[in-house]
Amino acid sequence: MNSPFGELFARAGTPVNAPDATARRRCTIVTVTTPGRDVLRDADRPIEAARALLGATLTVGAVRARIVEVEAYGGDLQGPWPDPASHSFRGRTPRNAVMFGDAGHLYVYRSYGMHYCANVSYGPDGVAGGVLLRAAEIIDGHELVASRRPGISRHSDAARGPGNLGSALGLTLDDNGVDLFGTHPDTRLGLGEPTPYRSGPRVGIAVAADRPWRLWIPGSAAVSAYRRSPRAPAVTERWDDRVRD
Repeated sequence: MNSPFGELFARAGTPVNAPDATARRRCTIVTVTTPGRDVLRDADRPIEAARALLGATLTVGAVRARIVEVEAYGGDLQGPWPDPASHSFRGRTPRNAVMFGDAGHLYVYRSYGMHYCANVSYGPDGVAGGVLLRAAEIIDGHELVASRRPGISRHSDAARGPGNLGSALGLTLDDNGVDLFGTHPDTRLGLGEPTPYRSGPRVGIAVAADRPWRLWIPGSAAVSAYRRSPRAPAVTERWDDRVRD
C-alpha cells in the first residue's frame, strides 16, 4: 500500500511555499542558559553528548524531525577529547569556530561541494566538540520536505544520511552558529528522554575509524547503512553493538 507520505513526494512537482529563510536568519541570536544546553555543556565524554541527542526533536521552520542516528567527534590535541577525525583536531579556524564555542549551537558545513551537514556543539565554551546528525524521522512538514527531496517515495529515506538530513531541513551555511536553545523563532532543539541505542564505528573515515562513537536507535528505518572507508585500517576485532539503555 502506498503511504500518504509517498503520495506527497510523488506530486511534489512544484515547490511548496516556505517561510522566508532570509528574514528568518536576520534575527539577533542571544545565548541563554537552558536545561538542554546544560546537558550538552556538562557532557564528560563525546559519547554522552551523542546519547543526549538521540531521540531529540529538531525544528527548522515548518519542518520538525526526530534524530535517530548521530556520530560524536572530539576536539583538538590540547582538549580533553583529541580526535584526528574531527574538523577541530588541528585547532580553531573560521570554518570550525562553532565547535570551540558554547554548547547547543549548529555547526553547518558543506560536504563534497553540494551537501550541507549539521552538527551540534557540546562541552564548555572554548573546548571543541561536535555531534554530527546522521539521520532523522520527519514528524511535521512532509510537503515541504517532499519539495526539497523530489523523487523520494519512502518516508524513511527523506532524512536518511547527513546530507539528506540537511536537505530535508533546508539548512545552508547561513544556519551555521544558530543557537538551538536561544531566542531564534524558527530553529530549536528539544532533548528527549534517554532511549535504548546501539553503537558502532563512524562512517567513512580513515583515522580513528574504530571508535564506537556512532549511535543509533534500533528499529528505525531512517538509520543509514554503515560504510567503512577503504582507507581505514582492516578490522581486527568485532565491536560490541548490543542494545544499551
